[in-house]
Amino acid sequence: MNVHTNPENTHELRILEQIEQDPDATQADLAARLDVAIGTINWYVKRLVSKGHVKVTRLQRRRLRYLITPEGITEKSRLAVEYVQVSMGMYRATRQEARNLLAEARAAGFDQVEVVGDGDLVDVCRLTCIEQSVPIALENGDGNLPVLRVSGASVKLEMPDI
Repeated sequence: MNVHTNPENTHELRILEQIEQDPDATQADLAARLDVAIGTINWYVKRLVSKGHVKVTRLQRRRLRYLITPEGITEKSRLAVEYVQVSMGMYRATRQEARNLLAEARAAGFDQVEVVGDGDLVDVCRLTCIEQSVPIALENGDGNLPVLRVSGASVKLEMPDI
C-alpha cells in the first residue's frame, strides 16, 4: 500500500481547525489539544502566518489572537478535501490488500483467519472478512490459522507453520 498523507498538511489542517474554533487559544492550549510540543505549534503558526493563512493580532501585552484569513479558510478546505481523499485511498487500498490476502489464505485451504493489530485499518480488515464471508477466529495464538496482521498502514498475511 502506497497511500500516505503529508504529515505537515495534517498538522496544518488540525491547527487551522483549532484556531477557527478558538481564536484566543494560546500556543500552549493548541499544543495540549493536539498533543504536540509547543515548539511544533510555534513553527506551524509562524509558517501559517508567513503563507498568509493566519493573521496574528495583539490583544494585550502578552496575549495574542489568531485569525484565519480568507486564504486560510480556502487552504483549510483544500487540506480537508486532501485528507478525505487520502483516507479513502487508504481505505480502498487496505480493502483490496485484505481481499487479496484472504484469497491467498483460501487458496491454501483455510476458511477462517485471525485479525491482529490495532487502529482503524484493523476494522477495515474485519469488515472485509465479513464481506468475503471469511469467519474471524478469536486470537488464540496457537499458530493453526493464517493471521492478517495490521501494523501501521501495512497488512500482511502470516501463514501457519503446518
